[in-house]
Amino acid sequence: MNVRSIKPSIFFYQKNGFGPIVGDREPLTVGVYTGCLIVPMPNIGVRHKYLKYHDIHHILTGYTVGRIGEGEVSAWELGTGSMFSHPILGIMNLIALSTGFFLAPRRMLQAYKLGLKSSNNYDLKTRVWLDSQAGEITVQELTQFKLAHKPQIFLHWLRWVEFAGYLTAAILIHAIVVIPALILRIVSYLLAGEPFIEIIKPVKRSDLY
Repeated sequence: MNVRSIKPSIFFYQKNGFGPIVGDREPLTVGVYTGCLIVPMPNIGVRHKYLKYHDIHHILTGYTVGRIGEGEVSAWELGTGSMFSHPILGIMNLIALSTGFFLAPRRMLQAYKLGLKSSNNYDLKTRVWLDSQAGEITVQELTQFKLAHKPQIFLHWLRWVEFAGYLTAAILIHAIVVIPALILRIVSYLLAGEPFIEIIKPVKRSDLY
């Protein structure tokens, strides 16, 4: 990418080990960070439709695609109102938020706070505008329009009550998804003859950030 151009989302895909184009990232399921597990989730049409705009959010904010980075971009998107853009987008944000909050709660709070002053790319007007630019819009230009551009936060205190609700829902979803998956993992490892201590021993991860 022109260091400042959005078009080289290609650079973003290659840097993070994805296919060079969005179409290369459309298997039937996609691994989602959920606590200590990567859980396969259905790769639904809504995700296909909004994926490239989500990826632009990573470029815009500088948040990574690791567990904490995905949590940060999800907290940021929730702050911008992603739940009202599309409920499915909001639910996907909640899954990543729960993992990110357990790993780095302060960073999730900071990302949400930044999101309150920002706007996402999910609304129709922005999507049409970005697509019509044929990739020529720069990160600097998009930052002006989207990142921390609001001088005031409407109903500031209520937005933090909203965050508490998101976090509660995120933890509930986390428990519903992780506990059965963890039990299944432990049982399958035990049936395979693995020592229990090896199953529960923490693994040093390189994908946190």
